[in-house]
Amino acid sequence: MAHYIVANGFADDLVLIDKNEGKVKADALDFEDAMANLPFHTNITVNDYSALADADVLVSAVGNIKLQDNPNADRFAELPFTFAAVQEVAQKVKESGFHGKIVVITNPVDVITSLYQKVTGLPKGHVIGTGTLLDSARMKRAVAARLHVDPRSVAGYNLGEHGNSQFTAWSTVRVFDQPITQLAKAKGLDLDELDHEAKMGGWTVFQGKKYTSYGVATAAVRLVNVILSNSLTELPVSNFREEYGVYLSYPAIVGRDGVVAQSQLDLTEEELQKLQTSANFIKEKFQESLNADK
Repeated sequence: MAHYIVANGFADDLVLIDKNEGKVKADALDFEDAMANLPFHTNITVNDYSALADADVLVSAVGNIKLQDNPNADRFAELPFTFAAVQEVAQKVKESGFHGKIVVITNPVDVITSLYQKVTGLPKGHVIGTGTLLDSARMKRAVAARLHVDPRSVAGYNLGEHGNSQFTAWSTVRVFDQPITQLAKAKGLDLDELDHEAKMGGWTVFQGKKYTSYGVATAAVRLVNVILSNSLTELPVSNFREEYGVYLSYPAIVGRDGVVAQSQLDLTEEELQKLQTSANFIKEKFQESLNADK
C-alpha cells in the first residue's frame, strides 16, 4: 500500500508505524531513495502516533501472516493475535487525537473492524473494512477469464464475511449489462465453481507465496482514495448494518465522511439466508473474543 501511495503521489504526508523499527525505518529510507526518480514528493514520518492527530485516513494492516498458514484457509486463525494487538494499537490511536476515517485490512476483517470502532469510539460510519471489495474483484477476475473479457466489464458483488461464509450474490452480477444467470446457461458456466474460485482466491495466492499483497493493497488504496477525494462511490465494504447488528460486507456509498449511505439490494431468498448466516457467524466470533478477553 505504501509503495502504491508514494509512487502515485496519493498523499502529501505518510506516517508509517511498526513495532519492527528496523524494518519500518528501512522501508521509509527505501521510499525516500525512490523519490528522486518519481514525479511526486511524499513526506514520510516513522513511528510517531502523535502525527496521527490531523491524519485524514488511517489504515490498519496489523497482523501475523504466518498464522494464516493453516490447512483450513481460515482467516480466524489470526484472531487471538490480532484481537490483542489491535486493542493496544486502537487505544494509542484514540489517545493521539485521531479523528479521521479508519480503513481496516487486518484479518479477520469484519471482527477487527468492529473492535476498532468499539475501542476508538469513532462513529460506525467512520470505521470501514475492505471486506469483500477484494473478493468481488476475485469474482470478476474468475468470471472474466471464463468469458474472455476484461474484469472491469463484470459488475456485481460478493457479500457477507471476508472469509469462508461469504458468497457471490449472482443476482447482482452482470457482464456487458447481461445477467450472469442468462450467460451461464448460454455459455455453460458453473456458478458454484466460480463462487468457490472467488472465495478461495486469496488462499490460492497464499499457498504460492505465503502472503497476499497486490490485490488487497490495490483494494485498500482505492478505498482510501474514494474517501480522500469524496468521490461518493458504491463499494462492497465491511460497514455496520443495523438490520444485522454487525459489520459485514454490503454495498455502501463512501466519501469523505466515510459511509454516507447504504445500498439496498434486491437479493433472492437464498442470498438473504446466506447473508444472515454470515452475519450470525461474525457476531458470534466477535462476542466470543470479547468474552475471552474479560
